[in-house]
Amino acid sequence: MSYQTEYDRSMKDPKGFWGDQAKALEWTKFPQTILTTDTDGIGHWFADGEMNTAYMALDYHVKNGRGDQTAIIYDSPVTNTKRKYTYSELTDEVARTAGMLADLGVVKGDRVIIYMPMIPEAVISMLAVARLGAIHSVVFGGFAPPELAQRIDDSTPKVILTASCGIEIKRVIEYMPLLNKAIDLSKHKPQSCVVFQRPQCNAPLVAGRDHDWATLLAKSKAVGCTSVKGSDPLYILYTSGTTGKPKGVVRENGGHAVALKYSMKAIYNVDAGDVFWAASDVGWVVGHSYIVYGPLLQGCTTIVYEGKPIMTPDAGALWRLISEYKVKSFFTAPTAFRAVKKEDPDALLMKPYDLSKLQVIFSAGERLDPPTQEWLTEKSGKTVVDHWWQTETGWGITANLWGVEPKPVKLGSSTLPTPGFDVRILDENGKQMAANEQGYIAIKLPLPPSCMNRVWGDDNKFRESYLQFLPGYYTTGDGGYIDSEGYVFVMGRVDDVINVAGHRLSTGEIEEVVAGHPAVAECAVIARDDDLKGQVPMGLVVLKSGVTIDDAVLQKELVNRVREAIGAITCYKDTVILKRLPKTRSGKTLRKTLNKIVNGQEYQVPSTIDDPGVIPEIIDILKQQGFVK
Repeated sequence: MSYQTEYDRSMKDPKGFWGDQAKALEWTKFPQTILTTDTDGIGHWFADGEMNTAYMALDYHVKNGRGDQTAIIYDSPVTNTKRKYTYSELTDEVARTAGMLADLGVVKGDRVIIYMPMIPEAVISMLAVARLGAIHSVVFGGFAPPELAQRIDDSTPKVILTASCGIEIKRVIEYMPLLNKAIDLSKHKPQSCVVFQRPQCNAPLVAGRDHDWATLLAKSKAVGCTSVKGSDPLYILYTSGTTGKPKGVVRENGGHAVALKYSMKAIYNVDAGDVFWAASDVGWVVGHSYIVYGPLLQGCTTIVYEGKPIMTPDAGALWRLISEYKVKSFFTAPTAFRAVKKEDPDALLMKPYDLSKLQVIFSAGERLDPPTQEWLTEKSGKTVVDHWWQTETGWGITANLWGVEPKPVKLGSSTLPTPGFDVRILDENGKQMAANEQGYIAIKLPLPPSCMNRVWGDDNKFRESYLQFLPGYYTTGDGGYIDSEGYVFVMGRVDDVINVAGHRLSTGEIEEVVAGHPAVAECAVIARDDDLKGQVPMGLVVLKSGVTIDDAVLQKELVNRVREAIGAITCYKDTVILKRLPKTRSGKTLRKTLNKIVNGQEYQVPSTIDDPGVIPEIIDILKQQGFVK
């Protein structure tokens, strides 16, 4: 089937299209109502179906003879540990962990917060909560106490599942002091906390509240799957990076299972038995969708990696896993590739590894800049494709459908809208823009399965945040354009647009040119206030390892590159070389924070930052060069 045939059917007959996809899963009761929409055009998919996501992801495969196949590979270079779980072993472990939670009083509809590092027990916890028909909310292990406290108060969990510590490259992060502080700060108090004690750190337990994981699990009995409605929540995942109270994205069981199962073949071209690896963390939406649920719903082998792209032990870490476990389809954030490129610009550490099983490399999380895409394509010999999605959607809005009809790659584009997503480029009045004209990227309602349709505990928040600006559309918050062939180019957040003397310029467009310089590993372009022009762009760049270049030479060369590629109208003239850029743990560059620092505005260092020490380091450099007072 061609991409166009598939996409057109999803637009003209969404109920028929998604009803057919739902048949690929085993329901307790198949849904009779495929789609219902409310007065705002918000869609609810498979609401009257009855199911259990954990059953579909585990028990179903055991029942159908795949019990001996590997479900999860755990690879932890930071602890020098490797372990495999078959589908049978994982199902048994999840069933007993669900029994442990049931013994603590967790029932259908209860919330359970999971505050864990990247260990198998994190995945087991998610599936165990789902098995009971309860709702999990995973909070990235090591998140700051105030942020965790906000999530405790908003989701009001009955139980919190945690571990004694997380392990970074050179340090052990104790979780219990952070969790205890968060519970002190929160109004809501969980009834119980269960602590998985790791050998690297034994955490003291609070009497009457805390329980030792191993002790409880030894006493628990396996329990079966609790059936839920398709419209019942599977999980709450909080968005980060915005001001004020975090928004709890609600993911419904039915639409989530159908969309993810479909995406595993349509986008990533993997079948049952194939090895799929999303190098992320279960604390992020990528981990939910493509470490845990998507691969297991499809009957794949998935990898849980407790390590980094570099320094565990080196910039060949990703290639080592791909080779060792015969990964067919690989997916990670652009920042991981940029880190590898910086440390190993000639990809010498890739050469010892056999990547012959790898078909495609996928990227998402931030825009994949063309220089990195070209570098990775050249060095790996593989097709490298960008695709674009959000925590709110849970899967790709635009993608190159490798399992339907692979399309030619266009640098800087995340290819075409995925079936179900009616993507438009609009101006601020809701008027559709012509081909190649930049505007707001919006999706016509109703959204396809798996997309959020409410904020936990605050339905008005969903309407105000996403639907109010352009009525009839979900506003993504990203800007970009669609070319004459329908390829979508996401240029960055709409608030990352620079207004230079009345000309609106995308930071993504300028970053693409700056990052193309042979000495530059990665960069961030921000808007600096200017008395004459309103704003002017400024480049903050990190050089490739081992590269030396005179500051003045680099400055001049970058000015010329930007002028030649975009024009003198950009007024690009300032470049500052940094040792590293500040990033969230999921790899997003903290452009807003940098923007505020350079413009002398008050700023808060987000709790999601990977290393808080990078901010003072950058401020010192900016002060030395006269950009910060």
